[in-house]
Amino acid sequence: MNDLLAGVELGGTKCVCILGTGPEDIRARVVVPTGDPEQTLGKIESTLDQWRTDFGPVAALGIASFGPLDLRPGSPRYGYILATAKPGWRNTDVARRLGRRVTGPVGVDTDVNGAALAERRWGSAQGLDDFAYITVGTGVGVGLIVGARTVVGFSHTELGHLRTRRLAGDTWAGSCPFHGDCVEGIASGPAIAARTGATPELLGPDHAVWEPVAFALGELLQTLVLATAPRKILLGGGVMTARPHLFGRIREHLGASLNDYVDTDAIDGGLADYILPPGLGALAGPLGALAVAADAYQRD
Repeated sequence: MNDLLAGVELGGTKCVCILGTGPEDIRARVVVPTGDPEQTLGKIESTLDQWRTDFGPVAALGIASFGPLDLRPGSPRYGYILATAKPGWRNTDVARRLGRRVTGPVGVDTDVNGAALAERRWGSAQGLDDFAYITVGTGVGVGLIVGARTVVGFSHTELGHLRTRRLAGDTWAGSCPFHGDCVEGIASGPAIAARTGATPELLGPDHAVWEPVAFALGELLQTLVLATAPRKILLGGGVMTARPHLFGRIREHLGASLNDYVDTDAIDGGLADYILPPGLGALAGPLGALAVAADAYQRD
């Protein structure tokens, strides 16, 4: 694809605007701190306007955003951020507002679905029709691909908010404002900070908090394995990047939880090659917005 694409990844702490056609062709990249909607979206609009001046019109715009989102194409609130815990962002029109800055089609999806689509297009999930991308950072989100499509019904999936078994003896209430001790309320960066008083990167690999975090994520993975049998699970996000030792712990918890009921030897390489970091690394999120733009361009 030679036509330029623009992408906007809306995250809980920062937004990344990206211009290009893929990981080997990134023409521009601008980071905007996530503040209140008016300030944040205004800066993104200014970036898109400047790019139009400098590079010409883009073929499509992709928006990959934190949620929950309204992704029903016929809905009057299509592309809105809905009941988010992010202060000030509830019921914010994102897709239509940013779409006014471009002349091409606009695609919108969750940030984790976008990252999953990017991994399938350019990263570690190339050639796979069934896999999951999980981000563990400001929140816990799952981009679930089944039959080469993201899973969407009356809404998109919100598997980070599953309530799972708790580690024996762990009675901490959790930090999710909606569900308390769901996976996000136990394993996200803010949950870890609320529990320990320190950010994940400041906590050593032997800190006691990692056991309940790995257990909660292992429970989430078991649900995915038993529900949709993904061919690969990619684990990204700030917490996983800061503490890669979690991969081994999560694999151990998943193996123990499955208890040989699922033949994990049927997966090439076993669990060591089944649960992996994203191939696109920290670019998986921003490139996810480009992947959403590419899909919108191809549908148009």
